[in-house]
Amino acid sequence: MDALIMAGGVGTRFWPRSRQQKPKQFLSILNSKTMIQDTVERLSPLIEKRDIYYILNAQQKPELLEQIPDLQDENIILEPFGKNTAPCIGLAAIHLRQKDPDSLMVVLPADHIIRDVEQFHYVLKAGEEIALQQDALVTIGITPDRPATGYGYIQHSKMVSQLNNISVYEVKTFAEKPNKATALRFLESGDFVWNSGMFIWKASSILNEIKNHIPELYSGLEKLTGHIGKDSYRKQLEKLYRQIRSISIDYGVMEKAKNVRVIKCNIGWNDIGSWDEVFKLMPKDKYGNAITGKGLAFDSKNCLLHSGDHDLVAVIGIDDLVVVKSDNAILICPRQKAQEVKELVELLKRKEMNEYI
Repeated sequence: MDALIMAGGVGTRFWPRSRQQKPKQFLSILNSKTMIQDTVERLSPLIEKRDIYYILNAQQKPELLEQIPDLQDENIILEPFGKNTAPCIGLAAIHLRQKDPDSLMVVLPADHIIRDVEQFHYVLKAGEEIALQQDALVTIGITPDRPATGYGYIQHSKMVSQLNNISVYEVKTFAEKPNKATALRFLESGDFVWNSGMFIWKASSILNEIKNHIPELYSGLEKLTGHIGKDSYRKQLEKLYRQIRSISIDYGVMEKAKNVRVIKCNIGWNDIGSWDEVFKLMPKDKYGNAITGKGLAFDSKNCLLHSGDHDLVAVIGIDDLVVVKSDNAILICPRQKAQEVKELVELLKRKEMNEYI
C-alpha cells in the first residue's frame, strides 16, 4: 500500500500564521509537531517511509525537506501550481502506476487531526480490502456529532460489508456544505456522514474513472507518462497544467462514478478548517479562554489568543473573539466569523499587499 499526502494547500483560513511560503500543514497548531509530521507519524506503523509520497508545489519543497528529512526525490511529486484535487491525484496516480502497475493508493490531506490512530489503522486496512476485492473507489466518512455547516456530506444507502466492526456502505449522493437547517436534517436522518476527503483505491482504478469522467485530463496525463524521468518532463507538465481546468476529485469523479463505497467511522477526526475549530479543540482556562504563546485575558471570556514566543497579546473586556499575532500581521475577528478569514486574504491579494500573504 502506498500513501499520497496532499501537501500543496495554502491554508488561507489560518492567516496570519499560514503564509504562502509556510502554509497551515507546515505549522504546529495544537502540539509541538507540525500537521504534516503528525500525518506521517500516524501512517508509519502501516506504511514504509519509502512508500509515502508527497505532492505539493515547488516553492514548498524546501520546507517539506526540512520537516521530513532524508526524503528521496522520487517520493516528491511537484505541481507547477494548484489546479484542485483531480489533477493533483491524477498526476500522483500516473507516477505510482509507473512504479507499480498494481499500486494501491491511500490519499490523505496533510492537515487533518485524527485522535484515534488505532481505529484509523483498522479503517485503512478495511478500505484496502474493499478497494482490492471490489475494485471500488473507497472514501472515508465521519459519523457526524453535530449539524456542521463547514463540511461536505456523503449520503449512504445499504451496507455492503463489515470488516472487523468497520461498516462499509454504498454511496447514494454527495452533498455540498449545507446551511444550518439542512445540516440538522442530515444529522437526524442517520444516513449522512461528513466527507473527510480521504480515499483508498488502486491507481489504475482512479485513472480509469478520470478517463470516463474527465477525459481531457486523462488524455493529458497519458501523454505526460512518457516523459516521466526525462528532461522533457517539467516542460510538458507545465504545458499540461496550463491547459487543464481546475476541478475537484469529488465533483469531477466521485459524484459520477458507480462503484463508490464509504466507510462510516469515528476516528476523532477534525480538519480544523478555521481558528474557531482550533479554539474548540484547545484546553481552556476557567473563563473559557484558549491561549497559545504569550497571552493575557482580563475580564474576557471564550476568546482564542494566539501569539509567537516573543510578543504578548493582551485583551480587556472582550468575549468570543479570535486574536492572532504572527510576524507582521494581527488578526482580530469574532469567533463565528473565523471562516471568513479566507475572504480577507483574497482582499489582501486584490490590494496587492503581497508582503502580508
